[in-house]
Amino acid sequence: MGKSVRCISQDGTLTIMAVDSTDIVNKAQEIHGTSAVCSAALGRLLTAASLMGCALKGENDSVTLRLNGGGPAGTVLAVSDSQGNVRGYVQENIVEIPLNKKGKLDVAGAVGTDGFLTVIMDLGMKEPYVGQSPIVSGEIAEDITAYYSISQQTPSVCALGVLVNPDLSIKAAGGFIIQLLPTAMDDTIDLVEKSIENLEPISTLIDRGMTPEEICRHALKYFELDILDDSEPEYKCYCSKQRVEAALISTGKDELMAMAEEGDAEVCCQFCDKKYVFTPYDLKKLAKN
Repeated sequence: MGKSVRCISQDGTLTIMAVDSTDIVNKAQEIHGTSAVCSAALGRLLTAASLMGCALKGENDSVTLRLNGGGPAGTVLAVSDSQGNVRGYVQENIVEIPLNKKGKLDVAGAVGTDGFLTVIMDLGMKEPYVGQSPIVSGEIAEDITAYYSISQQTPSVCALGVLVNPDLSIKAAGGFIIQLLPTAMDDTIDLVEKSIENLEPISTLIDRGMTPEEICRHALKYFELDILDDSEPEYKCYCSKQRVEAALISTGKDELMAMAEEGDAEVCCQFCDKKYVFTPYDLKKLAKN
């Protein structure tokens, strides 16, 4: 289970959200059996989605992040509810590429840089909000920052990180998002830049044992912060046999009857890898609905 916190500066000029997502990303790695660089890519996107989910106001609201950069990892997708509980997957679980020039996992090389970050927010309205921005680096944190700037006109700073052990388990993972409020002045921006100028990587801070609240105060050391709320998000899939049945019914009667002629049908959830088996009798029964 992860830990997250949202804070606001006492002068009302900015907010910061931080999360320790180590357990969340570890669960995702166990489910999907991802290679190191795919764990880093999926872990960063899951972390970002959890942070953005915690900022949603409605109990049933959700946010989906989809990254299509044309890289060997294919599409990376993460979904969060309003409590920051997340689920996700990477299209290609195993990608083996050389380290980048800094000697670190080449997330940009796996994700690719020729494409878009798409953000879908289901806020209980008739149609979901869909925002999109070009991928600027493929390292994901910079792409989230660009999305906020382009699609929401909100000056933001995003940091995401995942440390992967040699045995592919997750050593540390987490992130934070700083957002300026309309009351922010130029001196606020200067102080934020000064605060984060020499900040260590977020995964290093978490590996050191710092809590999300401590990270918030450390990242914004020139600001006095008040806690807005905190939560304990987890990797959580909402799939069920009823949902799978609804999806099968949507394919149409003819398709269901054709599937029934071929024997048992197995449907695997992309998010949690749970398998649902439907016999020809089950399929024919669904076709009657």
